[in-house]
Amino acid sequence: MTPEIFIASKASEAIKALYNAELDAKDLQVSVTRKEFEGDYTLVVFPLLRLSHAAPEATGNAIGDWLKTNVPEISSFNCVKGFLNICFSNLFWNELFSEIAGKENFGQLPSTGRNVMVEFSSPNTNKPLHLGHIRNNLLGDSVSRLLMASGNNVIKATLVNDRGVHICKSMYAWLKVGGGATPESTGKKGDHLVGDMYVAFNDIFTKEVTALMEKGMSKEEAEKEAPSIKAAHEMLQKWEAGDKEVRDLWAKMNKWVLDGFDETYKALGISFDRTYFESQTYLLGKSLVQKGLDMGVFVKDPDGSVWCDLTADGLDRKLLIRSDGTSVYITQDLGTAEKRFQEYNLDSHIYVVGDEQNYHFQVLKLILKKLGFAWADNIYHLSYGMVELPEGKMKSREGTVVDADDLIQKMYEEAKATSEESGKLEGVPEEEKERLYKMIGLGALKYFIIKVDPKKTMLFNPKESIDFNGNTGPFIQYTHARIKSILRKAEDRNISYSRSCIPTVELSAKEIRLLKLLNSFPSKVAEGAAAYSPAVIANYAYDVAKEFNQYYHDTPILKETDQDVLMARLALIDTLASVLRNAMGILGIELPERM
Repeated sequence: MTPEIFIASKASEAIKALYNAELDAKDLQVSVTRKEFEGDYTLVVFPLLRLSHAAPEATGNAIGDWLKTNVPEISSFNCVKGFLNICFSNLFWNELFSEIAGKENFGQLPSTGRNVMVEFSSPNTNKPLHLGHIRNNLLGDSVSRLLMASGNNVIKATLVNDRGVHICKSMYAWLKVGGGATPESTGKKGDHLVGDMYVAFNDIFTKEVTALMEKGMSKEEAEKEAPSIKAAHEMLQKWEAGDKEVRDLWAKMNKWVLDGFDETYKALGISFDRTYFESQTYLLGKSLVQKGLDMGVFVKDPDGSVWCDLTADGLDRKLLIRSDGTSVYITQDLGTAEKRFQEYNLDSHIYVVGDEQNYHFQVLKLILKKLGFAWADNIYHLSYGMVELPEGKMKSREGTVVDADDLIQKMYEEAKATSEESGKLEGVPEEEKERLYKMIGLGALKYFIIKVDPKKTMLFNPKESIDFNGNTGPFIQYTHARIKSILRKAEDRNISYSRSCIPTVELSAKEIRLLKLLNSFPSKVAEGAAAYSPAVIANYAYDVAKEFNQYYHDTPILKETDQDVLMARLALIDTLASVLRNAMGILGIELPERM
């Protein structure tokens, strides 16, 4: 039972005894006492004046007297105007300590029974993943873990955009300039090889457009008439018609990319419960377009294109089917949404997609509503800001896009250099060092990105993220390793303790402060889940690590001579380590035993 609920339940008993009034504990307002006042938790008295028919302070004092007399866990109180500040006794804090320490999965909330799908990553199979994809993946994965910790059944999904004209561009370039290159023949990851072909297409296309403009065409006309772009669109039409040659090339090149993606996902510690492919779902969207036409929700223009007119809703006309009969991106989003809600009986569907797609999801929800799907209101777009570098925004044409694989390697190298410079891993075997460099580098990357609220644009600086001091992943990892080191030293000295049987001791103010912080973890999980913000958990973990380091600086744990106090302190820091693991586990970050 949390302190807030405990006080509310006891205050409810006091109100019954003093004023003969039944009041549900959940209707009472209890919060942590503000720092400038003495007390642990505060009960707001003002709403109770209608029952007491007395002044605020008189009411507060009466309730405080009853609580102090009848509740041994409450040691003292003071009333400031309409706020009753309550101090808990050492008995209460010891009871709370034992309750927290006894739960390995502390912070895990009870099951809600809700089914939630989180879609993230969802890359195009025409280029490798980059820093922007990394933020998407880390947000999607940590939000999924956070929702699981808050009691939901979560399905982690990705939709691979494996068809469309952008895919055909890479295929066309491979046929023209690829020279039969394969990942094996070039030694390149498949996603990088296909990405090179996409760049090659743009070079071909640009030269063609320039040549046509020199012959007198406008830029707009030249971009439509360029042979390469016409060929790519013809290839897409052949693909949709099931042309064997086109389909075989598409399958081969897509496999190269997907194999490359899998390597990157593995390096990031990312996995999915369900993978959808646009090539298998775009036709579902087409059937819904026909349904919309039958309902009169959509209209077909003379050129055969199909539209949804949203101008009456303050938006514009949305294209659903091109005049050549091919579908657009939102078409398959309609179909996959219907399929998923039916397949998993979803209570909620969260799309983790950058804020440049805000309009797309506004349109998607509105069209689904017009098609009569009540569950459209249960779609949520987790819109996040872009990632920028110290030198500015990433730009493909200027070569400033940070490749995901290169970044993961760079983080490993930064972790190695920083660790060697600090001397923190002296004496550690080389094999373990390598494992720690990867763990520290990945932890630094994940934490630095996740600690920023998803809605904000963020600046990513690899070197800053590796710092062993400050609000970073390595600082929290080092704190955990420090705790484990203390516990190993205790074991070496044959000092035993148990989190399941903790001696009742007089807890210091700093220890009570730690317990308050630990006790707030479940509420932080609930808060973060409600806001779809794992940043809440990241910054909570930092607060715990920071508070421990201050406590350890002031409290020489292993020098304590009172055995009961020593055992209690060891149990306390062991519990701290456990909560840190639970919190950082939500972020997908591993904590080392030594560092």
